[in-house]
Amino acid sequence: MLSRLSELIWADWIWFPEGYGWDDLKDHDGKVFPKTQDLWAVLPVALCFVVIRQIFERSIALPLASLLGVRDNHRVCASPNPILESHFCSISRHPTQSSIEILSKQTGCSVRQVQRWFRRRRNQDRPSKLKKFQEASWRFTFYLLAFFAGMGVLIDKPWFHDVKLVWENFPKMPLLTSQYWYYMIELGFYLSLIFSVASDVKRKDFKEQIVHHVATILLISFSWLVNYIRAGTLIMLVHDASDYLMESAKMFNYAGWKKTCNFIFTVFAIVFIITRLIIFPFWIIHATCVYPLTLYSTFFGFYFFNGLLVVLLILHIFWTGLILRMVVKFLPGNDIVEDERSDKEETESDDEDRGQKKRPKNGHMQNGHYVLNNNHRKTD
Repeated sequence: MLSRLSELIWADWIWFPEGYGWDDLKDHDGKVFPKTQDLWAVLPVALCFVVIRQIFERSIALPLASLLGVRDNHRVCASPNPILESHFCSISRHPTQSSIEILSKQTGCSVRQVQRWFRRRRNQDRPSKLKKFQEASWRFTFYLLAFFAGMGVLIDKPWFHDVKLVWENFPKMPLLTSQYWYYMIELGFYLSLIFSVASDVKRKDFKEQIVHHVATILLISFSWLVNYIRAGTLIMLVHDASDYLMESAKMFNYAGWKKTCNFIFTVFAIVFIITRLIIFPFWIIHATCVYPLTLYSTFFGFYFFNGLLVVLLILHIFWTGLILRMVVKFLPGNDIVEDERSDKEETESDDEDRGQKKRPKNGHMQNGHYVLNNNHRKTD
């Protein structure tokens, strides 16, 4: 029964145009083609990345952080309190005002003390600036090397200059050694991100990041199986083109190099929009979605592959919105770019602001509006 089900799932007519099939991907006459079992090599590659990352963050990222002047803010830990800890862990990390008043009575603490305890307790769980720097420097290093490696693999290929050639002789396109390693390294890296997701810094777009990683792994794996490798290498190169700029902007952000951070982020925003919202949809997706219709009749693999590309495009649009919000914030002259996705550390003045908002009758008015103390600045 399982063999029959496997035959149905991997039927030629599902994954290939009419007249083509898996037999076309068998090695012959010295030509090598991608095979399903090749993907098993990704597992040791991913594990190597996990190990290399640990070594890199300790031996390179930490000294680099010290050199750039990255310093963690001193955090005051919340004092042990079983009642507040129980509420924090099992009910809510952000209690309502009514809950705070009840907890105040139960613990004998003032409302302000309860608010301060929850703020300090939330800050304890937030990643330190140093950890964020280590993560950003690791990703920066990989994306930078991957981008230039991708350029080295593709710069002399005809389909790099004419994307329509990704379909030339499909699916009978032999596999090149450079393509093999480019695929294994990229796929291994994204798989390593899934392995380390529990320990990585969680941002506001955590779910979108998981969807992105899963879609990327599926896309790379599927393009390998059915020999969409030429299109796959172009897609990976386009994604790596801007990622290292974003990670370097984060690094300088954590180091407090404001002007450098803002400049790099501006360059990143321009490159991101050009590669993700112009080149990706109007060149690559056009080449994989529109142009093939002039050559082949449609089939399920065609829709599956392009469906994954559309998922990535939707994520690109979502992230472009966040990027533009950050650009708008610093263009008028703000001190530094803030990562919209980050969970910012709370300060004492946050409690003061909340208290003033809850006691408007005691505040001073200016032109009919209550003046709040918003002079503090929060940075990622």
